[in-house]
Amino acid sequence: MKYTKKCPKCGSTDILYAKGYTGSYGSGNNIMYGATIFSAVDVDRYICGNCGYVEHFVRTGDIERLRKSKKIKQVE
Repeated sequence: MKYTKKCPKCGSTDILYAKGYTGSYGSGNNIMYGATIFSAVDVDRYICGNCGYVEHFVRTGDIERLRKSKKIKQVE
């Protein structure tokens, strides 16, 4: 949906965007990879306005921060 602007489930082009953010006490659309809010990676969400399907995306520049985290594990 991020790239095609089209829902892969129902084909709708009614796509909503929720920008990731980190609020107080770690609230928001994020992944906590450390102990404080300074170690949070924002997660953007794309939502189909027709069927409700959701896709989550971490910004490209934040992927390396997650790789280096001891809390995040590589799937084997």
